[in-house]
Amino acid sequence: MRWLICWLTLTGLSAAGCNKGTPSAGSLPSEQSHQARTHAASVIETLARFTDVTETSGVDFTYRDGQEAGHFAIVESLGGGVALLDFDGDGALDLFMPGGGMYRPNDEMCGRPPALFRNEGTLRFREVTALAGVVQAPFYSHGASVGDFNSDGFPDLVVTGYGGLLLFCNQGDGTFIETARDAGLTDDLWSSSAAWGDLNGDSVLDLYVAHYVDWSFDNHPFCSTSAPSQRDVCPPRKFTGLPHTLYFGVGDGTFRDGSRDAGLEPDGRMGKGLGVLLVDVDLDGDLDIYVANDTVPNFLYRNAGHGVFEEVGNSSGTALSEMATPDGSMGVDMGDFNLDGLPDLWVANYERESLALYRNDGDCQFLHVSRASGVTAVGSLFVSFGTLFLDFDRDGDEDIFVTNGHVIRYPVNSPLRQLPLLFDNRAGRFVNVAPVAGPCLSVPHLGRGVAGGDLDNDGDIDLVLSPINEPALILSNDSPNDNHWLRVRLIGTKSHRDAVGARLTLTTSVGRQTRQVKGGGSYLSQSDLCPFFGFPQNERIEKLSITWPSGITQELTDLEGDRWITTVEESAEI
Repeated sequence: MRWLICWLTLTGLSAAGCNKGTPSAGSLPSEQSHQARTHAASVIETLARFTDVTETSGVDFTYRDGQEAGHFAIVESLGGGVALLDFDGDGALDLFMPGGGMYRPNDEMCGRPPALFRNEGTLRFREVTALAGVVQAPFYSHGASVGDFNSDGFPDLVVTGYGGLLLFCNQGDGTFIETARDAGLTDDLWSSSAAWGDLNGDSVLDLYVAHYVDWSFDNHPFCSTSAPSQRDVCPPRKFTGLPHTLYFGVGDGTFRDGSRDAGLEPDGRMGKGLGVLLVDVDLDGDLDIYVANDTVPNFLYRNAGHGVFEEVGNSSGTALSEMATPDGSMGVDMGDFNLDGLPDLWVANYERESLALYRNDGDCQFLHVSRASGVTAVGSLFVSFGTLFLDFDRDGDEDIFVTNGHVIRYPVNSPLRQLPLLFDNRAGRFVNVAPVAGPCLSVPHLGRGVAGGDLDNDGDIDLVLSPINEPALILSNDSPNDNHWLRVRLIGTKSHRDAVGARLTLTTSVGRQTRQVKGGGSYLSQSDLCPFFGFPQNERIEKLSITWPSGITQELTDLEGDRWITTVEESAEI
């Protein structure tokens, strides 16, 4: 098998010391200092505090892109993601990370093994990749997405990359079996992000797979930097985008390609997809699809019912920048930043472009409000990838985290390794507090994937980062406050078990917050599927209202904070 040959090659390289890693060109102390000064200009006080606990966590893993071969291939620029899942059902979030790839002497691309870490509590993990049966690496990998596609109560994994898909089917005994081809996931295009959700309302999970560009060694031009003789990674504009694929779940553990039936790419349009998010954007009870495309307009596929979609990116205001031009979009997420009950969209973009906050004004109409909300105050030097909404301080509104890093080897406008951003939401305006949120947020990285979840079950959102050619990072949220929290696990019965698209509204004595169960998001990554609420210490919970994808509604009262609850969908509407 090809993946076994690659594994033997990888073992030989590891013995020679290739896994030690060295800093890439462009990461100079002067560049880091310049960026740090740029950040420090707007520093104000905050309770935010994150601590790097990687060294004591037992997580020792590095995503590698194979750049040492000297090909300067665009495939090396994407990096890898992170997936959080409780694969063994013990109530603690485990970690899965794709491994990336390398090149054999004949320039054949070869995958590196992923890693699965079992959570053993108190922010300590044990690697169980081989024991769990997820060591396969037949292709150069990028992303991971979590979904219980067979509704057996154990989350499964899809891995994306250059050369195909992997579907790791969870056996419920701590092991997985790879079943992509048998299940009908025959995709062999260059895939980046994927997202699970029931898109046609049949209570069976479907899978959206975003594809990037038509690069290959037969289409591998020479691209230079500011010095004509110095080769660098080619920009995506040198390549044509690829069609995306929507797989409908049949219900027997297999899938069919429903892209044409669903109305994707009706005019032959191609995307250069990097991030994908499945949420109910227009609150009509079914899942819509938002895709972050690189250098071409973003897609917003509005679900017209039963899994038939209309692309409304331009008419909704979510396809372009504030200047009505396509951005180099990578990461994506959804949250209700202004607490009006409407889901807003957030997109991480390339340098000389602003991070994009699209405010939902209702009726599937959005307004680009990055400038008005304070987001643009950080400048435009960042190349932004993994990102997520999170209420890091449990004050009742959602903040935003972004990890950054360049895609070319010899950047001119900004550093190769870049600092992260932590936007504190202050009544709908955002302030970057990363420079004073702990030493770990003042260290630049070649950032790519990030996922968030309560790794130690202490009632706040921790972060896992997967940079390129650097060890993965475990950042513990140690922000000190006495605010309360509630984490909600939903189990669908009439709806699909994962309940992607379910809408939850927490009403306290002061106000309301709305969350959704989200499919996909961030960049090549999957955060915890369980919605998380924070609320100040002087507030009490009045009720939690749940609208399931089936249309069933439930209302829970007499709830106490500072705990996580499991709610099963009732069979009748309340």
